[in-house]
Amino acid sequence: MIFRNISLPILFLFFGLSTIAQDYSYQKIDQMSKPSDTINNPQGNVEIIRDSRIDSIVKLHVAYNKSLEGIQGYRVQIFFDAGNNSLNKAEAEAEQYQTLFPNDTAYISFTEPYYKVRVGDFRSRLEAEGYMFEILKDYPNAFVIQDIIRLPEFN
Repeated sequence: MIFRNISLPILFLFFGLSTIAQDYSYQKIDQMSKPSDTINNPQGNVEIIRDSRIDSIVKLHVAYNKSLEGIQGYRVQIFFDAGNNSLNKAEAEAEQYQTLFPNDTAYISFTEPYYKVRVGDFRSRLEAEGYMFEILKDYPNAFVIQDIIRLPEFN
């Protein structure tokens, strides 16, 4: 009975130590150029067979993303108005904002019938709301809006 109780854990230990783990060396798939490529590895070969149309779809997706003027993000809207003189008012408001906050950019946009002045380029709503609270004393009617923003510049 004691032999059975000891032999089972020893058997599992022996087989556990004798197994071989997988090797994690690989070749990046995006480095492969043909629809059917072979990845050579000292422990074996992997052949990837894919439809050539996938490459054309990926190229279309990349071209589409490059054509976009920005990415989805948030801005703070500080002004909107409709009317005969609304463009002049929007330009004056953007100028005033640039005077108060010279490190930031004001964007004037037109969506019929409103001219809007939006400021900032924020990736998250939380960042935009934090900035909105900073400028709230100068712009009490400011609010956060989802918009296409410029890509952030990396240093």
